[in-house]
Amino acid sequence: MTSTHWRVPLTDVVVDDELAEAADAVVRSGWWSMGPRVEELEREFATFCGAAHAVAVANGSAALHLALLAAGCGPGDEVVVPSLNFVAAANAIVHTGAVPVFCDIVGPDELNLDLLDVEDAVTSRTKVILALHYGGYPCDMDALNELAGKRSVTVLEDAAHAPGATFGGRACGTLGRAGCFSFFANKNLPIGEGGMIVTDDEDLGARLRLLRSHGMTTLTWDRHRGHASSYDVVLPGFNYRLDEVRAALGLVQLRRLPGENEARGRIAARYRDALQGQRGLTVPFADTSRRTSSHHLAVVLLPDRADRDAARAALQEQGIQTSVHYPPIHTFTAYRSRPNRPLPRTDAVAGRLLTLPLYGRMADEQVEAVIDALLQTL
Repeated sequence: MTSTHWRVPLTDVVVDDELAEAADAVVRSGWWSMGPRVEELEREFATFCGAAHAVAVANGSAALHLALLAAGCGPGDEVVVPSLNFVAAANAIVHTGAVPVFCDIVGPDELNLDLLDVEDAVTSRTKVILALHYGGYPCDMDALNELAGKRSVTVLEDAAHAPGATFGGRACGTLGRAGCFSFFANKNLPIGEGGMIVTDDEDLGARLRLLRSHGMTTLTWDRHRGHASSYDVVLPGFNYRLDEVRAALGLVQLRRLPGENEARGRIAARYRDALQGQRGLTVPFADTSRRTSSHHLAVVLLPDRADRDAARAALQEQGIQTSVHYPPIHTFTAYRSRPNRPLPRTDAVAGRLLTLPLYGRMADEQVEAVIDALLQTL
């Protein structure tokens, strides 16, 4: 079974005339680098989140890197981050010169960071707690912010999975000092590559904009419009800009995001109803009090001692694509040699995680095929 013949792919994107025409209009405009559509996407995304500022960037990893730098992370600092996470989070920390300190999760029913373990991980060198909303399910940001306030630590949100998710009625990304989003091709708001940082901190927003574009005080688009004739460089920044074509796609996808999240939620509920407790399966995140998920991932935990590779191979034989989110970062060669804290709950679930197909336009028969095939393999 090749990846082009999946009966049920892990994820899928809508490709239609509206998206094609949005991209074509940019190409025909002749202005392809960061310009008016990027500015419009920033305004629309800030409004969507209820944030004062939104800064578009090249990808989600760039968003994490810039947010950490803007928050002051550097050599000698530590950043507490869950190991059950995509490696981009740890890489971004390392690229600031800081050290990632991995924390544990709550357990099989709640795959977000454990606050008691976070508190244990914080030291006098801790600069930031980088909180992931795993799979689009918000972690307890009230308790986390209370802890961080007591220890004088900044909270940043890795909201790559969580555009449109809320905690206590507020949008993920606006619950810490800044929130970082990814618009990678498999995300709820896909544009291929791209990301966004949102913040209510005006000084932080200004620093993010400088870091994004070489530390320059004016941009090419400003000079093109005659708003400036020269520029200064006030700090050594990066080229982490978003281009106009992807911003145009993002404007279309942002309008579709609430409907996409709602459709994903219906499918996730069907998975939960059909799979929770069956054949030893666990479906995490049953507790929805105070939070609304974006339903980025549909993750189940296989029974203890189940052969995940065999289960995935059996599903593949039936044309069903699966994945694993994620191999814990502390198990990778690049991070294994670093001083590690015990992470027993992360280690306990690592071999049981299985990600099922989830995207808004999954057909009913595809959902049922995944459910039936998984139960038959166990």
